[in-house]
Amino acid sequence: MKLLDIYSRMKRDIAFIEKELEQNVYTEHAVLRQASVHLLKAGGKRLRPIFVLLAGQFGQYDLNRLKYVAVPLELIHMATLVHDDVIDDADTRRGQLTVRSKWDNRIAMYTGDYIFAKALVMITQLANPRIHQIMSRAIVEITVGEMEQIRYFFSAGQSIRDYLLRIKRKTALLIAISCQLGAIASDADEEAIRRLYRFGYNVGMAFQIRDDILDLCGTEKQLGKPPGSDIRQGNITLPVIYALQDPKRRSELLGELAVIQERDGQTDVNRFIQLVRESDGIRRSDELASRYIQKAIDSLHTLPDIQAKRDLVEVAHFVGSRSY
Repeated sequence: MKLLDIYSRMKRDIAFIEKELEQNVYTEHAVLRQASVHLLKAGGKRLRPIFVLLAGQFGQYDLNRLKYVAVPLELIHMATLVHDDVIDDADTRRGQLTVRSKWDNRIAMYTGDYIFAKALVMITQLANPRIHQIMSRAIVEITVGEMEQIRYFFSAGQSIRDYLLRIKRKTALLIAISCQLGAIASDADEEAIRRLYRFGYNVGMAFQIRDDILDLCGTEKQLGKPPGSDIRQGNITLPVIYALQDPKRRSELLGELAVIQERDGQTDVNRFIQLVRESDGIRRSDELASRYIQKAIDSLHTLPDIQAKRDLVEVAHFVGSRSY
């Protein structure tokens, strides 16, 4: 409920950002417009714009300036989802058909490219090279993270460090710079900028770990896609890495993994999921996510005690315990 309270308090500003998103994906090209709007209407929690707006309250809050950060960051997130769905052969996301499923892979790839480009066009409205540099470096790192995920498909030998570096690039970085750039665009002081970046980074790490737990423990209704999607694609996540350390289950898990890989993910993964659930992989992953959430909250300690700070703490708690 507390997260809903935050959305309620920020309702007008969120609606403004949503309208800006719609305006910025508009194009005269019919198919590109339809695909972009379809993606936008599929919804989402809009967490990245929320982080931008909350971080902006630690400086000189100006929605007409912050939109040039909030909208591009959400567009970049949307673009990565379209490209992810192509790589993963995903048919649904958030309970809706993906762009690749509704159209095809080519349309999906060009739609993702178009949305990326629109993000870059919009952020140039801010005449601050530091903002441009941070966003450009982040896009490079996100791309490397996606490539690393492909490189490690079905690799049972990857380490926890490999996984954490991958999710830092793939997920945590964009949330971290959402907080950082919201503060920079609002001319917050450097200490606040650093602390908000650390907050975003730790929340982002917890977000992805929690996402990976849900993929193994959630229902199709909760997830908007079939559970076990990660392992069907060959994506070895933290609960699986931990489960593979269990000598009682390692051999059978490796056997199941080999079958899934041999059949290119087109097989029943229920036994694999059951084995991971029976191990301590879920518990250990949840504990690590909780440690990241605590680190995130601790990073806010010296910031002014304003409503935005309390809201960030509530969002962190939501991320650490979310079931969707």
